[in-house]
Amino acid sequence: MAQPANAAETLSPSGGAELVGLVNVTKRFPGVVAVDDVSLAINAGEVHVLLGENGAGKSTLVGILAGLQEPDEGHLSVNGKRTRLASPSASLDAGISTVFQHSMLVPTLSVLENLILGAPWWQSSHRAGVEARMDELKRDFALSLPLDARTGDLSLGQQQQIEIARALLRDSRVLILDEATSMLTPQGAEELGARMRQLTDKGLAVIFITHKLSEAYHFGHRISVLKQGRLAGQLAPEALSALSEAEAIEQVVTMMFGRSSDSAEPIRRKTTATAQIVLSVEGLCTEGDNDVLGLDRITLDLKAGEILGIAGIDGNGQKQLAEALAGQRPVTSGRVSFDGADITGLSVSERRRRGLRYLTDDRLEEGTVGAFAVAENTVLKDIGEPPFWVSGIERPARIADHARDLIKRFAVSTPSEATPIGRLSGGNIQKVLLGRELTGEAKVVVFNKPTYGLDLQNIDASRDRLGAVAADGTGVILISTDLDELMALSDRIAVIEGGRIHGIIENDGTGEALRLRIGRLMAGEMDKETVEV
Repeated sequence: MAQPANAAETLSPSGGAELVGLVNVTKRFPGVVAVDDVSLAINAGEVHVLLGENGAGKSTLVGILAGLQEPDEGHLSVNGKRTRLASPSASLDAGISTVFQHSMLVPTLSVLENLILGAPWWQSSHRAGVEARMDELKRDFALSLPLDARTGDLSLGQQQQIEIARALLRDSRVLILDEATSMLTPQGAEELGARMRQLTDKGLAVIFITHKLSEAYHFGHRISVLKQGRLAGQLAPEALSALSEAEAIEQVVTMMFGRSSDSAEPIRRKTTATAQIVLSVEGLCTEGDNDVLGLDRITLDLKAGEILGIAGIDGNGQKQLAEALAGQRPVTSGRVSFDGADITGLSVSERRRRGLRYLTDDRLEEGTVGAFAVAENTVLKDIGEPPFWVSGIERPARIADHARDLIKRFAVSTPSEATPIGRLSGGNIQKVLLGRELTGEAKVVVFNKPTYGLDLQNIDASRDRLGAVAADGTGVILISTDLDELMALSDRIAVIEGGRIHGIIENDGTGEALRLRIGRLMAGEMDKETVEV
């Protein structure tokens, strides 16, 4: 590659000019260090892949580069010069454009209107000029778009082309693609990969965030792996090109999911599973759309006293699975059996009465009504039901007695049962929800990220409670993005990716080997050893 014309530009080891640099960047939020002393070089002519588990820091780095956040320590450089990106417009002015996972286009506007959206108001839009530039983009990057079409009527792949075209019309030199293939078909992903190569062949830099290791290998020139906010490792172009796909994936999985030498494996809970099947799911499918992933032929069984863990990168169908089991999400095909009876067509309340309970991951917006008293929230799912309502008449005294009993049994710290639940801590809200779902004859409980956002003391208490629930003979489905939590509590671990179960693995206590096997499945591999799939 030719030497950069700008003397201020530095050359990367691969020969491409460093367009953007992150130098010892640290970003903190209350209670967490999201990015910890990360240094990266974004080079011209490279697809730079960012990989990492949930919470690894990828989204925070994207936010910093997009001008949505500023680092607390360290700095950014653009073309070798220290630069502050204090706003999204500053990022765009620096030549950085971001295509977020969820489309930022206006679906009711035409393609042309979306392409010019955000242009200075005092400049009139010249269709002829846009058409001329689009002809150039069609020739150079195979971008062909119907300018008068309504954007919302186009496919996801075409909408991504609009986002990319908008960046190129702004003469951006760095394009960030955040989980750009998450909702695309395999063919659409391949087309995007080819387009990224075309962009880098013209000297642009692409930052590609994905969780699919095969895509990272096939589309990327350089792979950087983040783990718990730090840079865990990197495969430079020379190293990556010398590795086979299997060898590269092995190294990346070890960076992403391997434990550091100074940390011990979690202590595994003793199993209490019996031979009795309490929940059976066969070929379960749900409908997806532009924003929600559909489930594809989910099949699994749950035994009484068993904890079945559901692992996966967040957003791969975990919530849809929980809602489908609870009756909150319509099923397009397949069957759900509970205690031997088909409950596929039953409502949420009917499933709840039979003993199938669901604890949502959204404890504030979905699980509770913050302005309502603790007492009212304990019966939120039993409105109109005896003994709290008799002949349609509410019995406040019975509700208050029930709430005081729940507060005592689950050690909820609250001034009284009349306190608005929104005033409680996250841990205490979680205790109320747990008590609500375990009241009565609970036979199966689906927990969606039950320890997310809690402090260490409440995490330990919640995990102990999960073990106790299973020990009482209740079947537990534990959805979590914390692999340590799943390995400590689960008897078996099912891995979901792209709305499909990629494998169901016995938690055999093999530690690091099991962790890496789960990691490969989370990253998109299918498990050849699993007969359930």
